[in-house]
Amino acid sequence: MPAANFVLTLSCADRPGIVAAITTELAALGANIAESNQFWDRETGRFFMRLAFTAPEGVSRETIEKALKSPIERFEMKTALADSARRRRIVIMVSKFDHTLLHLLYQIRVGWLDAEVAAIISNHEDARRIAEDAGIPYHYLPVSKDTKAAQEAQVLDLVKSSGADLVVLARYMQVLSDNLSTRLFGQVINIHHSFLPSFKGAKPYHQAHERGVKIIGATAHYVTPDLDEGPIIEQETARVTHAMSPDDLVAAGRDIESRVLARAVKLHLESRVMLNGKKTVVFG
Repeated sequence: MPAANFVLTLSCADRPGIVAAITTELAALGANIAESNQFWDRETGRFFMRLAFTAPEGVSRETIEKALKSPIERFEMKTALADSARRRRIVIMVSKFDHTLLHLLYQIRVGWLDAEVAAIISNHEDARRIAEDAGIPYHYLPVSKDTKAAQEAQVLDLVKSSGADLVVLARYMQVLSDNLSTRLFGQVINIHHSFLPSFKGAKPYHQAHERGVKIIGATAHYVTPDLDEGPIIEQETARVTHAMSPDDLVAAGRDIESRVLARAVKLHLESRVMLNGKKTVVFG
C-alpha cells in the first residue's frame, strides 16, 4: 500500500513554537513533509500554515488527528486535514455562456484539475448536450422571482446528496440568496469580469469599449451575501487597445474568465486557500 498523502491547514494567534509543535508530532509518526507554507498577518496577529505530508503505511487519518490534538488545543488552532487520495467532487452551475464550463471540463479530462463533476445545474437547457457528452448528470432548474426559494432548496439538496465539496458558478447568471450564500459559505466560487463596480448590468464589455478602457480582467472569489464582494482567490488582467472592437473585448474576456476560474478551483481543491476575514491567504 502506498504512503497516504495529507494536507493540513491551520490558523491561530501568532506565538513562538507553533511550527515546532506540529512538525514534532508529525515526525514522531514517521511522516515526511513534502511542502510547507506559512504566513504571519501582522495586521491581525494571525498565523496561517499549510503542510503537505506523507504518512507511512498503517498511520490513519484518525491516528494523525489524535497526535495533533494536543498542539491544536494548546494553540487554539482552527484546522482542516484533507486526504489527497480522496478525489474531490464538485457541482458546476451554468446559465447560457458555456466557455468557463467547457474549460473546467477540459482541465479535468486532461488531469490538471483533480476532481469529479457530480452534477451540472442550470436555469437553462443550453448546456444539456455538453453534460450528456461528458456523462455528467444534468439538472434543469428554472428560476424566477416567485420560485427562487424553492429552486435554491433543490440546489442545496443536490449539493448535499451528491457529496459535493465545492460549488462552481461557471457564469451562472443568477444572484444567490443571502440564505444560500451563508449556508454554503466558503464552498462556492464565482467568476466575474473586473469592470465592477464601474460597468454593471448587460453588456459590460460594450460599456467598457465606449469608455475606452485600456485594461480588462476577471476575478474569482468566494460567494457571500455581499454581491461580488466575497474574499478574492484569483485575478488576471490584460491590456487592450482602441483598435479592438466590443466583440474583441468579449473574446479576450472569455479567455481570461476561463483561466482565472480554473486556477481558483485548483487552488481550492488543493487546500491552498485560507479565509482571513474579508481576504484570503493563498499559498501558490
